[in-house]
Amino acid sequence: MGSGGSRRGEPVIRETIVTTLGATGTPHVAAMGVREQDGLLVIAPFRPSRTLDNLQRSGTAVINHTDDVRIWAGCLTGRRDWPTIPVDAIEGVRLADALAHVEVEVDHCEDDPLRPRFYCRERSRANHAAFPGFNRAQVAVIEASILVSRLHMLPAEKVDREMDYLRIAVEKTAGPREREAWQWLVDRIAACRRKEKSNPQPTR
Repeated sequence: MGSGGSRRGEPVIRETIVTTLGATGTPHVAAMGVREQDGLLVIAPFRPSRTLDNLQRSGTAVINHTDDVRIWAGCLTGRRDWPTIPVDAIEGVRLADALAHVEVEVDHCEDDPLRPRFYCRERSRANHAAFPGFNRAQVAVIEASILVSRLHMLPAEKVDREMDYLRIAVEKTAGPREREAWQWLVDRIAACRRKEKSNPQPTR
């Protein structure tokens, strides 16, 4: 996942849910930041990842927009079995409850040892329901999901500090979906901490 903010002159990264198909037609759901550049939509999955494999195989993906933040949290906590339905313009599926979706086809790829960049052309888009806007708890869950995606990169103190701040918005404005998603993320962090304690890294 990528950060939602940008400095002046940098492309805006939008937090989305990207759906792709495996070789057997199995849908894969992933939370991913997508940016626009020169009229193309850029998807940059990490190596290794199922999204990367599927994009290389099929050359197609669907970018989903949703206000159900459980899907972001679910993608980071092993809960990827969300209902999908086929789309029309490409080989792919969209989230059944997406507010909107964009069907894309890979135009070209820039290889990279860490994050190849797939530059995609829009083939079709559709709106399915009005976007009511995110409340503070929903934003907090998305930000916490980004933190969880980077647990291997960030100091524990930074994660704890940011989670403490984000928890304020969850406690004040969350509904049942947001509270469920938040707890998944809290449990994931706790599980990672337990694993680290049981398997300490050797000191140099």
